[in-house]
Amino acid sequence: MAAAMTDAGLARLAERIKGWSRELGFQQAGIADVDLSVDEKLFHRWLAEGRHGEMEYMERHGSRRSRPAELAPGTTRVISARMDYLPGASAEPRQVLEDPRLGYVSRYALGRDYHRLMRKRLQALADRIAADAGPFGYRVFTDSAPVLEKPLARNAGLGWIGKHTNLIHTAAGSWFFLGEIYTDLPLPTDRAVEDRCGTCSACIEVCPTGAITGPYRLDARRCISYLTIELRGSIPVELRPLMGNRIYGCDDCQLVCPWNRYAALTREAGFLPRHNLDAPELLEMFRWSEADFLRYTNGSAIRRIGHACWLRNVAVALGNAPYDPLIVKALRERRENPSPLVREHVAWALEQQARKRVSETGCREEGGHASRGT
Repeated sequence: MAAAMTDAGLARLAERIKGWSRELGFQQAGIADVDLSVDEKLFHRWLAEGRHGEMEYMERHGSRRSRPAELAPGTTRVISARMDYLPGASAEPRQVLEDPRLGYVSRYALGRDYHRLMRKRLQALADRIAADAGPFGYRVFTDSAPVLEKPLARNAGLGWIGKHTNLIHTAAGSWFFLGEIYTDLPLPTDRAVEDRCGTCSACIEVCPTGAITGPYRLDARRCISYLTIELRGSIPVELRPLMGNRIYGCDDCQLVCPWNRYAALTREAGFLPRHNLDAPELLEMFRWSEADFLRYTNGSAIRRIGHACWLRNVAVALGNAPYDPLIVKALRERRENPSPLVREHVAWALEQQARKRVSETGCREEGGHASRGT
């Protein structure tokens, strides 16, 4: 039946789809065509410059990422939907960033992993479409396949891509997840949103590691989100001091964006903080055994980095903290960790603590005993 619908019928279906998306917990849905030719050129230039770092999967799929019909044959439209994730019942982000005893976890990862929830809701939306319009071709994606989701969401009217490369909506800011339904339904498309960043450069100026190298240009190799989540090896030594207490992701560019004054708090209980991850104590996180890590991150996006990378990240934050004998004690207890990655970052953190001890007290440690520096 869907294949035989008139233009007027397809227009009515598009409006119903947007209504159903809101009923299912999405804040907005829109419809885009599949022409991403301009974005494809920009994406391939980004890859050619090596700005994706060790994320080899970015170049693994050829043109399927930027040509939806190659990923899902028959696709002519993309239904893009967004869902707010900023939790209201959580510690104030800036206060956490300013407290070196605490670790900062990106707000998107405080609760349960969004992938399963979003995918289930998108599937429910596809089921409603089929029940109303009859069988149709589709595939559902939530960061689960090679998809240029931000350009598609922009073309679907969900926002514009800001200078920090995140999607921004005038009435909702940028604290939201995206998901897609690739479909063969020839639905009417929405209008792309005009860029509203203007002359603002707050996100560029605030980036701790200078990862936003210019408007709309992100070098993932310097991005703290990449360093703490995607990178599985050693964090470059020159970037470690710039990471502060950020142990999983980074939100600085979103925290300063003036459009986020309009951001709405999430209605999803699953996105609310668990296990005090909105303001976790670094020493407590560093004491987690692998069993603790797996238990506390069950159902969380954090679990994907593994225990060794978790300890690596926390060790860097402890090294960046002011000198504290308790930190030194905790680090020493991890010096013989089975993971070379952990041992390397623990050694670095101990060096930082030793230097701070000298600068703060004029003492250095020799053989485990304090002595007066000269």
